Amino acid sequence: MNYIIPFLILITIVVFIHEYGHYYFAKRYGVGVTDFSIGFGNEIFGWYDKSGTRWKVCWIPLGGYVKFFGDRNVFSQTEQQNVLDKYNEEERNKLFILKPLYQRSLIVAAGPLANFVLAVIIFSTINMFIGKDFTPAVINEVQIDSPAYEAGIQKNDRIISIDNKKINSILEVSTIIATSTSERIELTVLRNEQEIALFAKPNLVQSKDSLGNLVEKRMIGIKLSPLNNEFIKKPLGPSEAIYYAIEEVWFVSVTSLKYLGNMLVGTADSSQLGGPIRIAKITGQIAEYGIVPFLSIMSYISISLGLINLFPIPMLDGGHLMFYFFEKILGRPLKQKTQEGFFRIGLFLLFSLMIFVTFNDLKDIGLF
Repeated sequence: MNYIIPFLILITIVVFIHEYGHYYFAKRYGVGVTDFSIGFGNEIFGWYDKSGTRWKVCWIPLGGYVKFFGDRNVFSQTEQQNVLDKYNEEERNKLFILKPLYQRSLIVAAGPLANFVLAVIIFSTINMFIGKDFTPAVINEVQIDSPAYEAGIQKNDRIISIDNKKINSILEVSTIIATSTSERIELTVLRNEQEIALFAKPNLVQSKDSLGNLVEKRMIGIKLSPLNNEFIKKPLGPSEAIYYAIEEVWFVSVTSLKYLGNMLVGTADSSQLGGPIRIAKITGQIAEYGIVPFLSIMSYISISLGLINLFPIPMLDGGHLMFYFFEKILGRPLKQKTQEGFFRIGLFLLFSLMIFVTFNDLKDIGLF
């Protein structure tokens, strides 16, 4: 229960924000919404609002959906006319299929966008009220014969960038090295007031993360320590807090996409890709450290949900946006058989991904 309850709270909030993004823009453009569901399957409880939308919570908490009035795909003028014949003029104004292409696209894209906005809000709030760490990344020790030693890195060097990403805090170093997709990483250090560029090829080492989970990490053999063992944490003003929050969301998004790209070509460790079981485990572990770490992991999960939904796979938001792109180019929707073919491919990809991450999750908890 220590894992399940935090996970349910996190996934409910992240999914609600995602679906509310769709809902908000649908209502803004006059599209009727019949259902707003958190979860799938049979309904646990629900209610109707003044506009007739059924708000409900269902038993399977791994997602949600917003159902539009008269929601369906049409592939020809004849089909569209058949749909229109079923509704009066007032009802036609609520139909999703009759809205301009840009409005339909914004309604679909608003879900992932809402996830990114949630992450920015959380990071900004932490930066303003808790503060952002600005402790210099000064090297306290270089292990003999390590990648860092061979690269010429020395004690008391201050790391100011890694792979051209500015290092603002000592806490960023291990994260950026671990998530780097380069075979050799470039470290720019400050030594005797001079900037020096050095290159190190990380070793892949099996170790434990801060939560005690076994992971394979890229390491170069350095130890960092803050000056006088004091971390410098500075509360930021609103504009600065938002700037660093957007920078963090961008970094996480780009790094995640690079990792997935390398995994597809076989150069990244696919065992680190997890599903609901691993997310629940990590969420429960982090929740024990307090509300701020819990909000931070919520931000990262929200970014991941936004990114995944933008993939051009039918059944995901990105798949619908892909179809709208083709509709814009061709001047008409793709033919029904073509869309059905894409949906079959998308279904196969999603099921394959679900099986793969579930296997990783079960292996992670020792069942394989």
